[in-house]
Amino acid sequence: MNNKDNYAVILASGTGVRLWPLSTIKKPKQFHDLLGIGKTFIQLTYERLKKIIPVENIFIVTVTDYKEIVKEQIPEFLDANFIFEPRVMNTAACNLLAAMTIQQINPNAKLIISPSDHFVLHEDEFIEKATIAFENADDDKLITLGVAPTRPDVNYSYIQFIEQPKAIKKVKSYVDKPDLEFAESFILSGEFIWNTGILIWSVKSVITAFKAHLPVMFETLEKYFVLPQEIQNIKTLKPIYTTLDVTSINKGILEKADNVYVIPTTFGWSDIGTWSAIYEKYKYTGEDQDENQNTLLCNHFSGYNATNNFIYSTEDKAIILDGLENYVVINSDKGLLICPRSNVQQIKSYVSDLKLQKKGEKYC
Repeated sequence: MNNKDNYAVILASGTGVRLWPLSTIKKPKQFHDLLGIGKTFIQLTYERLKKIIPVENIFIVTVTDYKEIVKEQIPEFLDANFIFEPRVMNTAACNLLAAMTIQQINPNAKLIISPSDHFVLHEDEFIEKATIAFENADDDKLITLGVAPTRPDVNYSYIQFIEQPKAIKKVKSYVDKPDLEFAESFILSGEFIWNTGILIWSVKSVITAFKAHLPVMFETLEKYFVLPQEIQNIKTLKPIYTTLDVTSINKGILEKADNVYVIPTTFGWSDIGTWSAIYEKYKYTGEDQDENQNTLLCNHFSGYNATNNFIYSTEDKAIILDGLENYVVINSDKGLLICPRSNVQQIKSYVSDLKLQKKGEKYC
């Protein structure tokens, strides 16, 4: 494809605390090889996008703390293509920052927005569906790639679309992070798919959407972009950017807009947002599992009355479990987590509590 008007934006500011103690603020999950395949998530994301976007048109939104680790893991990445956030402000702000930055470079740009920490199994289909999305992005469409849900999950956006023969479907309803009861009803209906968070649109379309649905955010950030480009930098951006509303692109734009479209896919997508999600991936493939359905990503394990557990260790030590079922046991140089798999959504709260403890922050 490699059209000069096509750009990619990789979102890489997140801290991934739900995957503590491996993912930490200093080195979050996008910079780890969590699946043991020899490449980190951000490396996989960059290489996938490089197949459809010229290298000079790939940008990364992140914070300055992660610049060196990005350069270490992607040595060819261009310094000029960093878009630095002064502070992590959720996905609405960083999407608008990226769109307005690239609009200065090319007002005709079309963007594919990709989180840095997702996994795609079938890249050929990803390329096919992304190509279709780019072909339709000129027509004032906000396009997302969707996948069939595998479980009721309150952390995803649910999309109901109007059935039609074309690959791209008009979205009928868009619900971000419903409560469990609604998520269960969406799954039972068979009419909803998940948003992968991979988004395709023109800079014109998305900026128009911000003007309509988040006008204060647009007007505030515009104060930065009317500055002469030679003084546009993180210092002049900070006092403006840090006043923006902390909201997601899902809540702020996609739930409200009436020009949202989805392309259903089957390319083997996973958010890998929790230890339970990684467990499900290994359970599905059958890799690294013993006869009691324990997933073993460690050097030595002995189990007694231990079933359906997920054990992950970055250190060379023996792990022995007795009497545990459906637990995650995660060992790293920062900490040891032993938690029911049903409670992995609480890890973010555990880490917040740990930060408040005396000397606890150094483990986060």
